[in-house]
Amino acid sequence: MERRPTIPQADLKASYLTHKAEIDAAVCRVLESGWYILGQEVAAFEEEFAAYIGVRYAIGVANGTDALELALRACGIGPGDAVFTVSHTAVATVAAIERCGATPVLVDIDPTTYTMDPNHLEEALKASGHRLSNVGHPKAIVPVHLYGHPADMTAILDIAHRYGLYVIEDCAQSHGATLAGRKTGTWGNLAAFSFYPTKNLGAFGDGGMVVTSDLEPADKVQLLRQYGWKNRYISEIPGENSRLDEIQAAILRVKLKHLDQENELRRGIANQYHQLLASTSIKLPVAHPLATHVYHQFVIRVDKRDALREHLENHKINTAIHYPLPIHLQPAYRGRLGEPGMLPVTEKTATEILSLPIFPELTFQEVQKVAGEVKAWVSRKEG
Repeated sequence: MERRPTIPQADLKASYLTHKAEIDAAVCRVLESGWYILGQEVAAFEEEFAAYIGVRYAIGVANGTDALELALRACGIGPGDAVFTVSHTAVATVAAIERCGATPVLVDIDPTTYTMDPNHLEEALKASGHRLSNVGHPKAIVPVHLYGHPADMTAILDIAHRYGLYVIEDCAQSHGATLAGRKTGTWGNLAAFSFYPTKNLGAFGDGGMVVTSDLEPADKVQLLRQYGWKNRYISEIPGENSRLDEIQAAILRVKLKHLDQENELRRGIANQYHQLLASTSIKLPVAHPLATHVYHQFVIRVDKRDALREHLENHKINTAIHYPLPIHLQPAYRGRLGEPGMLPVTEKTATEILSLPIFPELTFQEVQKVAGEVKAWVSRKEG
């Protein structure tokens, strides 16, 4: 592979070049078919993805945000309902809840995995009736499997069962991740996946999927994604236009065949980072003993994070921050969904996290360079 002058945090072109012949053939197959919306490629990918995850049904939609919204709507969630999720996530999680007309209730995260803390979830659900009356009736939980690590689904499902709540998994960053031998996407009533290009299973455009093993919500999502049609032009229920297109489905079929291998490459890179940075004071990612982490991101934690990021940029190493400002503190939501100090673990985490480069094509020499510069900065800071 041609040497990169700057090490990117993710490299989408490398993903294409790795599978260029297969992807080009798949795209040509679609173009030559003359059928570009909800055809054989989407149907085949839905079947293959359902089998991969271990569910009965998969319904392709336009993007991950739509996938989460339609999954919620399939459960009848709407105005007057409260949906419990986290503030340390992509804003799409909260946007999807609000697009249903429901009210997000944000809970704090575990300081190790950065996923929903079941203890804080329980506390939120035990809140006074007066407080909950301001946000609606508790109806669902949306745990986010963040950075490639599963949320604590055993504890979350126990809480959901006791309170009679739906569980809709946000699997946008956890393609192939497992907990206790079960893939994310198989734990809740439904699950939503994103195929945004940077994901472990990424399209070359937008795409999403709703998965479930229950026929009734699967049928509901199938209707909702295309105007509520059972028969063309006749709407049985109010729906919308949210369709995974044939070209993206064909590309995703190619990439699905390589997903497990590429996740293994990500784990190998993560292991290299762990070995090279173990002697530093940097806080490294931790995986639950029963979890298979797929390292959508390799997120370290350090004080004076911005100074480290600047040092790396000066040495031609790109990084990212996932995510720099908790949702409840962003201008669109501050005051409506929360105030400073409400979620202390989330708020502190956001000031210290940094996503290092990680993607299957990252070389050992590049990992060494990244780790070397991190160690050099730590040494100067602590020296």
